[in-house]
Amino acid sequence: MKEFQLKYGTNPNQKPARIYMADGSELPVEILNGRPGYINFLDAFNSWQLVRDLKKALGMPAAASFKHVSPAGAAIGMPLDDTLRAMYHIDADAELSPLACAYARARGADRMSSFGDWIALSDVCDLSTAKLIQHEVSDGIIAPGYDADALEVLKSKKKGNYNIVAIDPNYEPSPLERRTVFGVTFEQGRQDLEISNETMLMNIVTENKDISADQRRDLIISLIVLKYTQSNSVCYVQGGQTIGVGAGQQSRVHCTRLAGQKADNWQLRHMPQVLNLPFRDDLSKPNRDNAIDVYIGDTPEDVIADDVWAETFTEQPKPLTAEEKRAWLDQVTGVSLGSDAFFPFGDNIERARRSGVTAIVQPGGSIRDQQVIDTCNRYGISGCSITKNCTCLRRFFVAGSCAVKGVLL
Repeated sequence: MKEFQLKYGTNPNQKPARIYMADGSELPVEILNGRPGYINFLDAFNSWQLVRDLKKALGMPAAASFKHVSPAGAAIGMPLDDTLRAMYHIDADAELSPLACAYARARGADRMSSFGDWIALSDVCDLSTAKLIQHEVSDGIIAPGYDADALEVLKSKKKGNYNIVAIDPNYEPSPLERRTVFGVTFEQGRQDLEISNETMLMNIVTENKDISADQRRDLIISLIVLKYTQSNSVCYVQGGQTIGVGAGQQSRVHCTRLAGQKADNWQLRHMPQVLNLPFRDDLSKPNRDNAIDVYIGDTPEDVIADDVWAETFTEQPKPLTAEEKRAWLDQVTGVSLGSDAFFPFGDNIERARRSGVTAIVQPGGSIRDQQVIDTCNRYGISGCSITKNCTCLRRFFVAGSCAVKGVLL
């Protein structure tokens, strides 16, 4: 197939729309079901690169959950304990392959943002993973292949209209990228930096130079995720999965705060009071996720007040106090944080340490690098500077009228 006609472009009024190869060659993808759109394919191609990079760097199956051309979550296929299974609405006795574990983690990182996601898998989709996806609200999936039974399960989603794309795992694009913006063509070399322990984590600039193997793994995950996230971007990682991704903020400290709040919410979801919320049996998973997000937030009365609690729960929950939440978060440690460009001020570190961050990786190059390093030293945080010449992982898009356009400059 050399061309595929899309339903429409970024917005429904943008027609015609298509994908094709400029050199006339075959597309590296096959559409097995559905009719993906413009944004779907932007999510598909960017998320595929992310999981491919994770698999290459860490040697484990990987998955990503994308929304509007940035990851809501990404993870490698580490087993889930009972707490994570409860958090991610997975039965305690359900059999999960490593690939299914990867997607459960990617989806579970930020279930609110992952609602209606595009899924990417590094490996051939198996039945275990397909059954997990079957019960989630999702727009589509890209993978290097599908087992026959897994494909049948996925085809049953969305009344038979679920978007399923297979990609050639051996496909490599041209080293030069071209994009047209307002009639002007931009050209640049692809962002093909190799992200590994040896290339990114050797220049430790803080007094504390102790970074565990687990945190080195998590720092690598953060950098690979940031490579495919709209700048400004930061990424909190723990246990082989993202727990908070902040994307597209003009101010880096606001990005750090946004992602930090997501990371805090993920930690608060571990609390016994949250895990044991008495939900009604007829409440759907998305509605449970919404209720949890409100319950652990600043306005729990929206779901537990006298006049509304019965819509969600079988009995009225007690609110979590600010002191209880802070006490829980104060126990958190071992979180890793990556940034796609340098932190310009120490305030980013001040915010990060409140979410349990003990290791950070960022490109150096700010005139206030020493201030940032001093702030890390104050709290015993280990900090890596990617290079001495300010290599960045920035990724920018040109905004459309209603949605973010995936024009990578």
